[in-house]
Amino acid sequence: MASLVGNALIGQSGGPTCVINQSLVGIVEEALSKREIKNVWGAVHGIKGVLEERLIDLGRETKETLEAVAVTPAAALRSVRKKPTREECEKALAIFKAHDVRYFFYIGGNDSAETAHLLNELAVAQGYELRLFHVPKTIDNDLRVTDHCPGYGSAAKFVACATAGDDLDNRSLPGIKVNVVMGRNAGWLTAATVLARQRDEDGPHLVYVPERSFSLDAFVGDVDRVFKKLGRCVVSVSEGVHTADGKLLLESKEIDSHGNVQLSGSGALGDHLADVIKKRLGEKLRVRADTFGYLQRSFAGVWSEVDAAEAREVGRTAVRNAVSGDRPHGSVVMKRLASGKDYRVSFEVAALENVAKVTRPMEPHFLAGDNGVTDAFHEYARPLVGKLPTLGRLSDLPIRR
Repeated sequence: MASLVGNALIGQSGGPTCVINQSLVGIVEEALSKREIKNVWGAVHGIKGVLEERLIDLGRETKETLEAVAVTPAAALRSVRKKPTREECEKALAIFKAHDVRYFFYIGGNDSAETAHLLNELAVAQGYELRLFHVPKTIDNDLRVTDHCPGYGSAAKFVACATAGDDLDNRSLPGIKVNVVMGRNAGWLTAATVLARQRDEDGPHLVYVPERSFSLDAFVGDVDRVFKKLGRCVVSVSEGVHTADGKLLLESKEIDSHGNVQLSGSGALGDHLADVIKKRLGEKLRVRADTFGYLQRSFAGVWSEVDAAEAREVGRTAVRNAVSGDRPHGSVVMKRLASGKDYRVSFEVAALENVAKVTRPMEPHFLAGDNGVTDAFHEYARPLVGKLPTLGRLSDLPIRR
C-alpha cells in the first residue's frame, strides 16, 4: 500500500488506568520517528475535544516530560465518556480533513472501540483515507480477542496488595470484612484479589463475580461457614453481581451516554451486604465494608512493570501498523505465547468490529463454584502483576505456662 502523509491525532477515553499514559507516550515516540507523520497532536477529552477542536501539540513536549507522564496515572490528555452520534462523527471527520489528520489513535475500552469503529465506517463511506486504530486499555480486562488488556495487570496488583493488607488488618482485629471491587459485567479484577493469598488461611476467603448468579441466602451461609471455621472472614465481591434473573443487587438511576448504569461507587453495595450479615448472623458481630473505588485505577506508585511495558508497546504497534498500511485500521491485541517464568506475548491487530461493544466474561475454567477461582486463573493472572510484596508473620512460639 502507498505511503500516506499527514498529521496524527491521539485521544484517550473511558476510565483511566495507571499505565494509560504509557500507551500515549508509545504512540508519540513511534509517530515522531515516522517521516509519513508530519505532526503529532492530542485531543483534550477525547472525541469531545475533537468536536470542540481542543487540540494540543504533543510533538513539542520534551522527552523528559513524556517519560514523567508515562509513569503518571490517569489520562494525561483527560478522558471522556461520550458516544458520538452519526452527525457528530461527520463533524469529527470534517475536522480531521481541515487539519489534514490522516492517523487517529483512540486509547480506550469497549465503548472507545465502538466509537473508533463508527468513525472508521464513515471515513470509508466518504472515501477519506484515514488510518484509524483503537489502542486498548481497561482495568476490567473485558475486551474480546486479546489475552488481556493494558491496565489490568496494574489494577490487579493494587487490589491484591490492598486485599493482603486488609486481610492482615482483619487477622489483627478479627471480624467480617466485605470489599467491593470494580467489574460491571466481568469479574477479572475481583478475581485478582486472590493473588493476595500467601498462606492457606489468608483472605479473601470468598470471591463473588458477575459470571455467577448471586444469592443473598447462599452468601450469608458462606460467610457464616468461614467465620465459624476461622473466627474471621474476608470477602471480595464485584460491583456488578446480580441475582439469577439478571437483576443487579443494587442499581442506580444514573446512566452514562453509552447506556451504562452507575454501579457501586457510592459504597451502597458494601453497606447493604454488611447490613444483611449483621441482621442475619448477629448485630454484635464486627462487620465492615469498603468500596475500593477509583483508587483501583489511579493509585500512584503502584503499577506492574509487565503492564507498563506492554501498554507502551501496544501504542508503538498501532503506529507501525497504521504507517505500513498493511492493516490500515483495527485494534491492537495481545496473544499469549507462554506463561509462568517464560511468560511472553505477541502483539497483533484485530478487526474493530470484533472488539467493539460486546464484553468478554471470565471463562468457566477460571471459576471454582459460586465463590472462588481455580488454579488456572492464578496461572493466567500471576505473570501480569509483576512482583508482589512478601509479608512476614511471627511464629507465635509459646512460652510454657
